[in-house]
Amino acid sequence: MDPIQIKPGEAGRLIVQVPYAPERVAKIKTVAGRRWHQQEKHWTVPYTEGALAELLALFAGEPIKVDPSLRPAMALDHLEPLPAAPRPELLDRVRLAICTRHYSHRTEKTYVGWIRRFLVFHRHRDPSAINEEGIGHFLSSLASDGRVSASTQNQALNAILFLFRDVLGKEIGYVNGVVRAKRPTRLPVVLTREEVRLILARLRGTEWIMAMLLYGAGLRLMECLRLRVKDIDFTRNEIRVRAGKGDKDCVTMLPGAVKEPLRRHLEQVKQQYEADIGNGYDGVSLPHALARKYPNATKEWGWQWVFPASKLYQDRQSGERKRHHLHESVLQRAVREAVRRAGIAKPASCHTFRHSFATHLLEDRYDIRTIQELLGHRDVSTTMIYTHVLNRGRRGVDSPADRL
Repeated sequence: MDPIQIKPGEAGRLIVQVPYAPERVAKIKTVAGRRWHQQEKHWTVPYTEGALAELLALFAGEPIKVDPSLRPAMALDHLEPLPAAPRPELLDRVRLAICTRHYSHRTEKTYVGWIRRFLVFHRHRDPSAINEEGIGHFLSSLASDGRVSASTQNQALNAILFLFRDVLGKEIGYVNGVVRAKRPTRLPVVLTREEVRLILARLRGTEWIMAMLLYGAGLRLMECLRLRVKDIDFTRNEIRVRAGKGDKDCVTMLPGAVKEPLRRHLEQVKQQYEADIGNGYDGVSLPHALARKYPNATKEWGWQWVFPASKLYQDRQSGERKRHHLHESVLQRAVREAVRRAGIAKPASCHTFRHSFATHLLEDRYDIRTIQELLGHRDVSTTMIYTHVLNRGRRGVDSPADRL
């Protein structure tokens, strides 16, 4: 493996050239104040007291080349051992383990939150000294005192198991005596076709297009917001969902009713994109290591967001000017207001459009396997909540949005 190179930079920073490896990137992301420089293809970190020692300890066991001008800081002339870098805080180790496994940012935020609550519950005791009984007490308190749902309790358990098994390397046995939160049987809220019409009639512009995709293609909210231009196929009338729930790809339909409005919307987005390029736009964020594998892809039209945010932002790690996709609250607020103005008493949300999509397809007598494929469900039992009927292929399906 190519060596890591450390040399002095400008303005009190160290340049760290890290030949790519997922484990190496995950490690350097734990350094406070690190910054990625896209054009130079290297990292810089603050050159503070102990910074060099921290880097050497962080990449211990790997080949490292240190610039000769930094050797006095290493105390090599006097053969003094380097001071040991401080052990990363527990939550930083959790973040590193999650990053190494390519879990989503939302998973990281959720797991860190539950682990923090778990540590507070046990008054910040050393977690390696906590046994199955201590885990059971925490989970029971969530159900009895916190009144959390069964799914929330299971989420907390998964976070704690990740802490012990994947961070601390401690195997956890059967957690006995847990007061289980009751798991009720819930049916999804479904809108009638007339109610869908009333809500959509009170939406305009981008919010209307997104709501039409939620209902007409059965997309989840974040799947819709994370669509990129290349994922829309106007010729085949298809939408390709990349890395959806469970990191799964699937293909669904592009409703004819939204096809032309979406095309006009993309023309406006392209004008904004071309203006950004002319103003020093550094490109869109790409998943995982694609930016390194395809360095020009960040500025390619096909990789841009279908629903970009209105303002640019500066990436905290790299310092680059980028544009994110719209925040989910934009459509959530618009749908909530449209439901209120339509006088609909049902607790409808953005996800209700997806439930309505599946139910209306069943009413039109499309089979359960077809609907499972369109929804991207891994198991047909998940789709069975909407009940089942005939047997037809996806190609012959007409979007319910085209029947409004």
